[in-house]
Amino acid sequence: MIHRPPDKPPTGGPTKDEVLAIAMHKLDLKPADIFADIGCGTGKVTLTAAPLVSHVHAMDIREAAYRWTCEELRKSGFANVTPHFGNAVSILSSLEKVDKAFVGGSRNLSDIITRLAHLKVKTIVITAVLLETLNIAQSTLQEFDMFHDVTLVQVSKSMPLAGGFMLKPLDPVFIITGGVA
Repeated sequence: MIHRPPDKPPTGGPTKDEVLAIAMHKLDLKPADIFADIGCGTGKVTLTAAPLVSHVHAMDIREAAYRWTCEELRKSGFANVTPHFGNAVSILSSLEKVDKAFVGGSRNLSDIITRLAHLKVKTIVITAVLLETLNIAQSTLQEFDMFHDVTLVQVSKSMPLAGGFMLKPLDPVFIITGGVA
């Protein structure tokens, strides 16, 4: 069955540029790395990582996100990306190796982290806006002795106001890092 690309990006994204810059720094991607973008959404993280690594597995359980990412990949021409539609735990279970992973979604997070632990992923970066997601990520990473740290990112953007400019804050984002030492 052929799906046409959605008319608008999926909800919940894209990852803000400032958050993406910090996440990419923490991931420290290398040319030989196999990278997983879990909850790939608009494909922004996938497209940023693709030229830096040997292979990317981009996955999302939402059909609109999967289709949007597939279209972005078609336009980009990257040949080293495999898009996956479905449950991340099942997809990760079919993979033999993942070196680094970015988790941008919160669905089944504990199970995803458990699977990443079994794959012995060197670096995991998780973004979260909910305190509950932060708690699940931190406690599950600690359970596998993989927790490194949490960084709270608060970004404000300038916007015009009364002939001048003000800074309008965006939603704060937790960046949780972990991985096998």
